[in-house]
Amino acid sequence: MESSALSANAARGTGEVPITLGTGFPVGFRAAEQSRVMQIEPHDYHAVVALEPDVGKEVGRLASERIGGTGGLQGLAAEPPAPRAIVVGHRLDPSCTELRRFLDRNQITFSWVQPDAPNAAQQWGGPLPPEEDCPVIRVVDGKTVVRPQLRRVAELLDLGTEPVAAEYDTVIIGAGPAGLAAGVYGASEGLRTIVVEREAPGGQAGTSSRIENYLGFPSGVSGEELASRALQQARRLGAEILVTREITRLDTAARQVHLDGGDVLRAQTIILACGVAWRQFSVEGFDRLRGTGISYGAAPSEAASTHGLDVHIVGAGNSAGQAAMFFSNHARSVTILCRADGLEKSMSRYLIDQLAARSNIHVLCRTEVVGAHGDTSLEAIDVRNAATGETSRLQSDGLFVLIGADAETAWLPPEIALDGHGFVLTGPDVRAAGRWGLERDPYLLETSAPGIFACGDVRLGPVKRVASAVGEGSMAIAFVHQYIRDTEDRLDDGVAAQAVKSARH
Repeated sequence: MESSALSANAARGTGEVPITLGTGFPVGFRAAEQSRVMQIEPHDYHAVVALEPDVGKEVGRLASERIGGTGGLQGLAAEPPAPRAIVVGHRLDPSCTELRRFLDRNQITFSWVQPDAPNAAQQWGGPLPPEEDCPVIRVVDGKTVVRPQLRRVAELLDLGTEPVAAEYDTVIIGAGPAGLAAGVYGASEGLRTIVVEREAPGGQAGTSSRIENYLGFPSGVSGEELASRALQQARRLGAEILVTREITRLDTAARQVHLDGGDVLRAQTIILACGVAWRQFSVEGFDRLRGTGISYGAAPSEAASTHGLDVHIVGAGNSAGQAAMFFSNHARSVTILCRADGLEKSMSRYLIDQLAARSNIHVLCRTEVVGAHGDTSLEAIDVRNAATGETSRLQSDGLFVLIGADAETAWLPPEIALDGHGFVLTGPDVRAAGRWGLERDPYLLETSAPGIFACGDVRLGPVKRVASAVGEGSMAIAFVHQYIRDTEDRLDDGVAAQAVKSARH
C-alpha cells in the first residue's frame, strides 16, 4: 500500500471514489500537519444520502472529478510512464537488439536513440558516444555504461539478481508462462517461492507478437504483455524473481540448485519450467547474419526495426501467421515462406483468412531458404522452389525464423529421464520407462527424481499451448503441496516408530 502526504488545506475530503463505487479503499494517507479526521461508515453514508439526495450528488461529483480529467486517475493512467533508461545503438547491431529485447521483456521503459537519426544528439542530451562504445545505456538519474552485460543492466535497474534466502519450499527454473503461473500460485498459497530465469521472463511465448486464442483476451494479447502481467502478479504475491542467472548444476538427491557465481539454493521441491528454444537453421550465412537482419522468433519489440521494409518469415504455424499479421502493420511487405503445399495443415483457419485479407502479405508455398547474403547486415536470401528445383534470390531487409522448437534440457543431470527428443518424462511415462524407484506412483507432473516436477513445453505432452502451460504451472503447485505433506507424514511416522522402539527397549 502506497502512502502519500495529505495536507489538510489541500483536500476537503477523501474516500468519495470507493464509497460511491462500493469498493475497498485503494491507498493510504498520512497527515503532513496536525489534522482532525472524521471517518464515515458506508451504511451511515447511505442513510444520510437517502434523506438528503443532494449529499450523494455532491459526493458523486467529487468522485467524477477524482476519476476523470487530466488531473484525475484516468488522466494519470493515460500518461505513458517516464523512461527509466536511454539506449544508444544501431538498428542492426546484435548487442543493441539483445539489450532492447531484454529491457522490453523485463518491463523497463526506455528511449532508443539511433545514432544516424537527425535529432539523435538532442534525444541523448549531448554529444553522442563514439561508435565503438555502442550500445550505450544511461539509467535516468543514474550511471552510463558502454557495451553493458545484461547482468550489469539488471543490477543498475534494481532487477532481482541475488537470492534473498538459501532455502525455499520450491525453486522454479524458468519464467515462461508455466514458470510464472507456478510462481503466482506458489506464492499466493504461502510457499517460499523463487523463480530463476537466465535471461528475461516470458519464455518462448514472450517472443510471440500475438496470441489470439488465450481465454479472456477476445482481441488477442502479445506474449510480452501476457508475461508482463504475470510477472507483476507473481511479484505482488511475494514470489522472488531472479533474472540473468544460469543453473550450473542440479543435485537431484539433495534438491540443490547451483547458480553461476557460486550461489546454492536448497529446496524441498523443484519445478522444471525451462521451456523450449526456437529451432535454428543450418544454412550458409545464417550464423554470420544472426542479429543483423536474421532473428529467431518475432517479438513485438522487433516492429521498430521493420518500418517501411520488406521482410520474410520462415514457418507455417500459428506463430508465423501471427507474426505476419503484426509486422504487416509496420513493414512495406511481409512474405511467408512455407515448405508445404499450403498453410491449412499447420495454421488455424482464422489466421489464414486474416492473412488473405492483408494486401501486403504474400505466401510462397513449397519454398525453402537455402542461403543468406549481406556484408554487415542481411540484404538478400536464396530460396529454392521444391516443385521446379529452381533457386532464386529475393531482396530482404529482415528474416524471422519460426520453424518449431527444441526442449532446453541438455543441461539436466542423467537422473531426470528424457524421451528421444529431449522432453522430460513425467507421471505414468516415468514408470513406463522403468525409471521410477519408489513404491508409490509418481504424481502426474513428477519426474523420475522424486520431489522434482516439470510443466509446460519442456514436459513430454501432446499439447503445446500457452493455456496448457499456465494450467500445468498451477497444477505443479498442487503436487508440490501433496509431496510436502506426504514427506512430513512419513517423517512423523518415522519419529513415532522410533519413539515406540525406544520405549520398548
